[in-house]
Amino acid sequence: MGKGLSLWFAISSIALLTAASISISYNIWLVLLFSVLCILNIGWGFILKARLRRKQEGGSNQQA
Repeated sequence: MGKGLSLWFAISSIALLTAASISISYNIWLVLLFSVLCILNIGWGFILKARLRRKQEGGSNQQA
């Protein structure tokens, strides 16, 4: 995964966690929503990283 994409996932996860922490004093449903969105965002980052690594390894095996 490139540096730009890694930075995007890091910043978006921090923003979602910050929104969840701010919304604690307002509404529990917002906290749950932001928490679930953050978990999905982090999971999507890991899935994308694995797919890109698998694609890169598959291309190098065919050339060898």
